[in-house]
Amino acid sequence: MTAAVTTEKFDLSAPWMLNPSVALRPEPFGALLYHFGTRKLSFLKNLTVVDLVRSLADHPSAESALAAAPIADADRPLYLQALTSLAASATIVPADLPRESA
Repeated sequence: MTAAVTTEKFDLSAPWMLNPSVALRPEPFGALLYHFGTRKLSFLKNLTVVDLVRSLADHPSAESALAAAPIADADRPLYLQALTSLAASATIVPADLPRESA
């Protein structure tokens, strides 16, 4: 059985990472994301979000990743919404959960 991430609220205190089943390809506009499990193609159109997603695994929590990013306090809700959406689509996953293989 596969662990699914269904989140109504994003847990900022948890460690997160890019799902190993997701390929991130940098582009001038941001990045392309391809989920090999669902075959879903997504676009990140913000370079700060791309950097934030890439850095998640380097931080003990999403909160610390957000704090380390160059994000103004006024813009923080937008980035939290982006992370919540990425978690809901299993593009990012909790770092302590078993991963599904590609």
